[in-house]
Amino acid sequence: MKFIDQVSIENKKVLLRVDFNVPLNSSGSISDDSRIRETVKTIKYLLDKKNKVIIVSHLGRPRGGTFSENVKGENVKGENELSLEKATRQLHKYLSSYNYHFIRDFLSDSHLLLKQKNGEFSVLENIRFYPEESENDAEFAKRLASLGDVYVNDAFAVSHRRAASIVAVTKYLPSYGGLLMKREVTMLKKATDNPKKPYVAIIGGKKISTKIKFLSKLTKIVDDILLSGGLANTFLAARSINIGKSLYRKEELSEANYLTSLARRHGTRIHLPEDAIAGSDPNGTKSEVKLLDNLKKSDMILDIGPKTQAVYETIISRAKTIVWNGPLGYFENPLFRRGTDFIYYAIEQNPKAVSIIGGGDTIAAISGHENLDQIDHISTGGGAMLAFIEHGTLVGIDALEKHTE
Repeated sequence: MKFIDQVSIENKKVLLRVDFNVPLNSSGSISDDSRIRETVKTIKYLLDKKNKVIIVSHLGRPRGGTFSENVKGENVKGENELSLEKATRQLHKYLSSYNYHFIRDFLSDSHLLLKQKNGEFSVLENIRFYPEESENDAEFAKRLASLGDVYVNDAFAVSHRRAASIVAVTKYLPSYGGLLMKREVTMLKKATDNPKKPYVAIIGGKKISTKIKFLSKLTKIVDDILLSGGLANTFLAARSINIGKSLYRKEELSEANYLTSLARRHGTRIHLPEDAIAGSDPNGTKSEVKLLDNLKKSDMILDIGPKTQAVYETIISRAKTIVWNGPLGYFENPLFRRGTDFIYYAIEQNPKAVSIIGGGDTIAAISGHENLDQIDHISTGGGAMLAFIEHGTLVGIDALEKHTE
């Protein structure tokens, strides 16, 4: 695979896949535009070389059906909630000196792109409004590719998806990685290719099933796995440790036992909470520090306790490579976010380690913290980051490698 700063792309029509899948608040406005900001460097790089940049992205998970059915959608203040119009306006705030166009339906309105001049950009409407996108439809990808001379993928966060604008489109155009893609791949290889030891992984979340292959991979390459959240509750329950009425997945107890056995065979230590910040309700107003043995039947584990914090901090302080995916507790409630904050500061205080953080909830939990620049890499992908560490590549990266000229 080649990246755009390794080849000459000038005076071309560049079809650029990005990730504008930004979070929206209840009013439908953008609550965090970091994914948009992350793409600006690549877009500006291409515009400054007098290219016409045609941006392709998605937002959310539109309902099934035709394009017109998705466009109608649910309206928020007169416009479709999942339209990319909001994201386009937000992008223009960072590229205010460049003209832009918004293309409602590239299949019927492609003639509007004829108005685009060199050094201008266009944004196509939400590509997932077309069901052919998720189907990785070849004919749809061919029509999409007809808009450009070259294809650039800067959407690392969705490059584990076998979609038309990620995979099939590369068959019809010379294809390259963008600057964000380059940064993601370069940094994540530090967690996969001869990582420095000790190697510590901090993993939260609710389900083992979505992370079992990733956790299996971790048991072979890391020294310590620090577990938290509903995922840790399932491991605790599998060991018949008291978790009160905490959420866990009964159907995943066997997977927890399997992973425990696998880790033991590979000499990897799995660490579980020893105490907790407990409450009767995640949205409640009361919390209490408790050892697990002292949990009542009405108690829920909603964050790690101070004893667990101390154990985890000691392990993190010795690490040379750190990967973190998943908050430590129910961080949305300030009563139960102390563990997540503590772990962030523990990582930030270890400058000798290569630190990589990813996942939407994790990034939301640390957003606004001081010294974020002390973290070596904050990945734009959650599932993509896990998949890359597991496999060493992604389907979107493989497609680029096959069709780079």
